[in-house]
Amino acid sequence: MRVTILLFLLAVAGGVQSWGGGRAEAESGQTRISKGKVLYLKHCVGCHGTDGKGDGYKLLGPDPANLTSPSTKKKSDSILLETIHEGKPNMPSWKVRLSAQDSRDVLAYVRSLVK
Repeated sequence: MRVTILLFLLAVAGGVQSWGGGRAEAESGQTRISKGKVLYLKHCVGCHGTDGKGDGYKLLGPDPANLTSPSTKKKSDSILLETIHEGKPNMPSWKVRLSAQDSRDVLAYVRSLVK
């Protein structure tokens, strides 16, 4: 009973954020960008290039997207996450290698390129 009352008081006072720890909310935007950059350099730089301008490896078919272009900036987060997740004709699907959080971190880094 005392533990229940204590937990209730902590929750009311704002001392308990969530049972899951609130990882996503607790991480700063800069931390997500930093994590996304590491993943980008590991998985994306080969085709999209160091600066995201699509100047990496050229394969048969469409050139890699310029991630710094105004057209990329206009796309919604959900569209870009879907592209990361599902891939494109010349881009592999990353859903088996990147978690949902990793994909969001990569997106945060890509968004930082267009500023």
